[in-house]
Amino acid sequence: MNKRGQALVEYILIVALISVIAIALVNYFGGYLKDALTKTSCSLVDEEYIKGDKPGEGKCKGD
Repeated sequence: MNKRGQALVEYILIVALISVIAIALVNYFGGYLKDALTKTSCSLVDEEYIKGDKPGEGKCKGD
């Protein structure tokens, strides 16, 4: 029996599963992460953060 090939297939399946989970999490939380970065950048340039209707739609408003 070729256990080396079997182990390789198992590692590929594990990596694929982790990749799918990571992509799903980024898709789910992506808008919230974008809002957090936008809010931080607004404070760095002394602008007001305006919350959007949906996660990820927040913007900076200058004076």
